[in-house]
Amino acid sequence: MGVTIDWDKEHILFKNNQILDGVEEPDTNEMRPEIEPWLTAILQSEHLSLLLGTGITNGICYEANVDPRGMERAIFKPESLAEKISAHAENEARRLGRGKPNFEDDLRAAIDLLRGINILAPKTARKLKKEIDNCLIELVTDVLQNERDFLQAPQKDSSLSILERFLISFSSRTSSRDRLHIFTTNYDRFIEYALDNAGIYVLDRFVGKLDPIMRMHKLELDYHYNPPGIRGEPRYVDGVVRYTKMHGSLDWKMEEKNIRRMPLSFGSEVDEGYFADPYDALVIYPNSSKGIETAYFPYSELFRDFSTAISRPNSALVIYGYGFGDSHINSIIHDMMTLPSTHLVIISYDKAGGRIQRFVEHCNPSQLTLMIGPHYGNIRTLTENYLPKSSIDRISDRFYKIQEKRRTTSAVEEVQDGSTL
Repeated sequence: MGVTIDWDKEHILFKNNQILDGVEEPDTNEMRPEIEPWLTAILQSEHLSLLLGTGITNGICYEANVDPRGMERAIFKPESLAEKISAHAENEARRLGRGKPNFEDDLRAAIDLLRGINILAPKTARKLKKEIDNCLIELVTDVLQNERDFLQAPQKDSSLSILERFLISFSSRTSSRDRLHIFTTNYDRFIEYALDNAGIYVLDRFVGKLDPIMRMHKLELDYHYNPPGIRGEPRYVDGVVRYTKMHGSLDWKMEEKNIRRMPLSFGSEVDEGYFADPYDALVIYPNSSKGIETAYFPYSELFRDFSTAISRPNSALVIYGYGFGDSHINSIIHDMMTLPSTHLVIISYDKAGGRIQRFVEHCNPSQLTLMIGPHYGNIRTLTENYLPKSSIDRISDRFYKIQEKRRTTSAVEEVQDGSTL
């Protein structure tokens, strides 16, 4: 890197090609003048993207005193296959630098194995598919239960307010800038729930109200309004974001070769009919529909959206709660960093088992900002102290201008009074 970072420290603050040595518990009053203006400048980049991982869900759940759903290992009943699945998942996790495997690694290994067994042993394949179905059902059930637990938590409103303010800090860009593009690897709908409550308009690939269908066209649709008394000069609506769930969502289902977003409210309960043929119907990673023509649909298109959004000159990517465990995403970010005018901000509660360090070691330090540790990664501390206020806060802007004007006027009057005397 050219700059030595002490990765043994609990808190790491690196910005503007400098290491700011922190203490055991950083003081927000001292750190705010260093961090807030810097983040404000970054968030005004020509192109801005935000990548959110499970860390944001965990942070919001902890704020509400709710235990977030873990990613424990998946258990498969056929003993001979279970051993092979577990061994393959461990090897893949080690090869990709993720360390210990989790639920997704086991599920991905099982799906890969199923494709081969379908040819060699159809009867065994049917048993394995049933086990995979059960794992997918368990995944969706646990995520929905997590949403319900959050809704029932006494601290829900306070926690949700933090998430709303977090998103507003990024989404309220001036209309002269490109829209914020939010990407997430999460299956749950915490982000969507907060966006709706904050009144933020969302642009995604789904078209339709009663039966939204994912469309693959690249039309740059947007929201505009006509100012009073001005005709033919529409203006961009403030507070609009583009939104992409790269690993799918628990309310996406494949029906007749179309991906539809099901009418499933946040934290709702579903009946058995919702889980009909989950392996083929549910659109959540690492599950993909069978067939050569759709083997990687829609994930290939969603990852292409990510690459297109961040790999542009004068682009900034802010990462929060993502543990750098997805090699595809990491490769795209590395490609972005080959453009000298791009900038990467990594905000994390911990070092993700060393994965952040391994990623950063291959980056140009001049293009990096690191805020790592329990202090900087705490979503309440981050939102209340370090993230900038809404960039479209016109009242504050006018207030400061009026103050400055009056100070200038007062100074002139004092000079005139002195000269008169």
